[in-house]
Amino acid sequence: MLKLLSSSSCLQSRIHGLAPTSIRTGSAESTAPFLRVLSSLSRFNRRNPNLGCRAFFCSDATEGSEPAADVEVKEAESGAEAKSSSAIVSTNPRPEDYLTVLALPLPHRPLFPGFYMPIYVKDPKLLAALQDSRKRQAPYAGAFLLKDEPGTDPSFVSGSETEKNIYDLKGKELFNRLHEVGTLAQISSIQGDQVILIGHRRLRITEMVSEDPLSVKVDHLKDKPYNKDDDVIKATSFEVISTLRDVLKTSSLWRDHVQTYTQHIGDFNFPRLADFGAAISGANKLQCQEVLEELDVYKRLKLTLELVKKEIEITKIQESIAKAIEEKISGEQRRYLLNEQLKAIKKELGLETDDKTALSAKFRERLEPNRDKCPPHVLQVIEEELTKLQLLEASSSEFNVTRNYLDWLTALPWGNYSDENFDVLRAQKILDEDHYGLTDVKERILEFIAVGKLRGTSQGKIICLSGPPGVGKTSIGRSIARALNRKFFRFSVGGLADVAEIKGHRRTYIGAMPGKMVQCLKNVGTANPLVLIDEIDKLGRGHAGDPASALLELLDPEQNANFLDHYLDVPIDLSKVLFVCTANVVEMIPNPLLDRMEVIAIAGYITDEKMHIARDYLEKSTREACGIKPEQVEVTDAALLALIENYCRESGVRNLQKQIEKIYRKIALQLVRQGASGENEVAEPNQAEVEQVDGLLQNTDASENHSGVESAEGNSHEQENKSSSEPKTIQDAKEIENIEGQEATKTVEKVLVDKENLSDFVGKPVFHAERIFDRTPVGVVMGLAWTAMGGSTLYIETTQVEQGEGKGALVLTGQLGDVMKESAQIAHTVARAILLKEEADNTFFASSKLHLHVPAGATPKDGPSAGCTMITSMLSLALKKPVKKDLAMTGEVTLTGRILPIGGVKEKTIAARRSEVKTIIFPSANRRDYDELAPNVKEGLDVHFVDDYSQIFDLAFGDDQSS
Repeated sequence: MLKLLSSSSCLQSRIHGLAPTSIRTGSAESTAPFLRVLSSLSRFNRRNPNLGCRAFFCSDATEGSEPAADVEVKEAESGAEAKSSSAIVSTNPRPEDYLTVLALPLPHRPLFPGFYMPIYVKDPKLLAALQDSRKRQAPYAGAFLLKDEPGTDPSFVSGSETEKNIYDLKGKELFNRLHEVGTLAQISSIQGDQVILIGHRRLRITEMVSEDPLSVKVDHLKDKPYNKDDDVIKATSFEVISTLRDVLKTSSLWRDHVQTYTQHIGDFNFPRLADFGAAISGANKLQCQEVLEELDVYKRLKLTLELVKKEIEITKIQESIAKAIEEKISGEQRRYLLNEQLKAIKKELGLETDDKTALSAKFRERLEPNRDKCPPHVLQVIEEELTKLQLLEASSSEFNVTRNYLDWLTALPWGNYSDENFDVLRAQKILDEDHYGLTDVKERILEFIAVGKLRGTSQGKIICLSGPPGVGKTSIGRSIARALNRKFFRFSVGGLADVAEIKGHRRTYIGAMPGKMVQCLKNVGTANPLVLIDEIDKLGRGHAGDPASALLELLDPEQNANFLDHYLDVPIDLSKVLFVCTANVVEMIPNPLLDRMEVIAIAGYITDEKMHIARDYLEKSTREACGIKPEQVEVTDAALLALIENYCRESGVRNLQKQIEKIYRKIALQLVRQGASGENEVAEPNQAEVEQVDGLLQNTDASENHSGVESAEGNSHEQENKSSSEPKTIQDAKEIENIEGQEATKTVEKVLVDKENLSDFVGKPVFHAERIFDRTPVGVVMGLAWTAMGGSTLYIETTQVEQGEGKGALVLTGQLGDVMKESAQIAHTVARAILLKEEADNTFFASSKLHLHVPAGATPKDGPSAGCTMITSMLSLALKKPVKKDLAMTGEVTLTGRILPIGGVKEKTIAARRSEVKTIIFPSANRRDYDELAPNVKEGLDVHFVDDYSQIFDLAFGDDQSS
């Protein structure tokens, strides 16, 4: 800050060695209150311009007490000198004598006359030249604003980058980057690399004198002559003063500027007022440079007025922001104080209890509805914990553990059972609505409901639904819950390796929680929900115990009446819970668990069932989900059949649903595109048609009014005419409405999905026919296999590699498992015995090396059920006879030729139907499994049940095979 020195004579003589000069007493206005400064702003044009003063510039308190320089304001005696009051001039030498000065670049803002500016000079040569000039009693230099680099925005350049650019500029390059108009600056002080400059008057660069350090020739600029009594100039200056006064009311920083400026510069005049307003405004450097370059006083005042007006707008925004924040803070403080006062009042009146009492009341209120049904041992534990809660400090960790424990104990539905619906007919209807087929599953559920109706209560059971993915196991569980009117809860145990997920954590652990079963009871709110345990065949086993063993206590009807969760540590009755488990492969379920379940196998769906499911369930739900109306699309039966056979051959219908959704998504896009294009093509109705419709409607109204006023006497003829004409008028109006409706809907055409254009919606077919041969050649026989995805046909091929004495051997390929390799060895032995029996002189097996292959080679295969198929393949090669056309077989064979039963009868039958096989050979022990199949699965099949391989030999190589 600039300060006015009280003792000027000694300091002036010390710096310049000049005679002391008295300071004008009028400068004492600087110590007056701020209102006097404001009055000086409003009365500066009425003061005597002939008054002068002498003042000193001084640096801030950090710069010590050394004065920078002195200026003398001389009294003007006459003429033009009398008009410029308080002009800044140097006593010795005069500023106008300096026509060649050092050029100092200013990076941020220009220096205005009457203001000081500290700058940093990093160039040692330039710093030495400035020090030398100051020592030679020539403490002046030219301060010029630096231009921005071409193509850069000055608003986005940081200060450090600007300073760095200045230090790199030298000589000619620096000269080209300087603005022409600058300020003659007095070097006040130099401390290190910091130089304090004080502006005196405007300069204009004419030419460069030297490059290092940069010196330039300058012209001293004077303001253009102006009429101080001009009303426009006065009005502009008064507006500047008024605006400054408004800003000064809110900004203390600006007040300091005004006081300091009036101390060392004297009274304001029009040019100084313009420079002052521009210098202290927050405008950017280019706008300030524009004010510095302007020599017309009126134009300079206008430019300054714009900058100051913008400053007051910024001040208003600042005030609004501050006011909004203050209101927000004061509102929050007020609310806080009121809340504290309310708490204090309640405490004095005894209206508020502490947290522990409120918690206890909440837990007791929650337990009250089920208190009569709650077991006594549980009530005892709850009371003990509530008493313990009152003794604990609210800040202790044990308090939180007890509170959470009570929260779980009181949230469980002790003895709260939902009302079950034992209506068998209603349950049958619900099951049929949700699923097609699955007769055995539905029968088992209806049996369960019937038993519950006769007993008056239902007992929890364990049902395990096994089958390939996508056959609807999980959705069946949801349908069962809806049919029984039970709450439904599902959790998957696939990959579960932590026993705590089932039986909960001990309460001593941080973050302890009950197991899934307790969470289920809390969520559903009843003690007899239907719990679906998904993927039970994929249980894991980790370092945290064996979840399969932990499930035993949960599922066993003899144990789950007193199921003990580690967290709750009180027995829970789960005997009324109906458990439904799902699995893909029953063999993967641990035997102790499997022993407690009632397994219902869902083999999958044949093509006919898939057609019904797609048409009645999947297509309808998908169409509604896509927002498509039934009249907008038609999917033919041929398209659905092709979709099932060529794209969705697996046992389940999940992939079929995905493909149908894919079709309807493309149809929805097609309809939207048609509608969007049709909106632009809909023309407005013709005027003649509108008039015709209005006329017909008027005729209809007139006929109705006329018929209403006619009497019933002697007008039978007129009524007959009316009755004969009225339907015609109404019919015409209906036809017009139909026409309008057709015009409204004609823009969207119906989409037809047929077998021919199916590939446009779902792409090329994924599956090809499993059947490779129309008629199997010699050495090739079709077998039937079971997979997790359902049934499939399996070709077994045998060929002769080489022949010779003692060459008998067998080579196996096709990724066969150990059991299947043993079946091949058994088949080879049995085939030799049968060939010896049928053709004693045939030494084929003794002298032939055989190669048996089971395609596809990349699919691992195992199981004993291909034994009879392998024997038939070897005998076909030995006898050089192909087997009967459209024949498939399955069955395990022993060394004596006995045929043992196999599994997956339904899957294998479905696979045979899919491959258009007409004759199937099953073991006799599987007759009961085949008899349980639905009639539509067995339709068109010729099935033979055999006990010994000799029966298969007769069927495969009999004399009637040509037929």
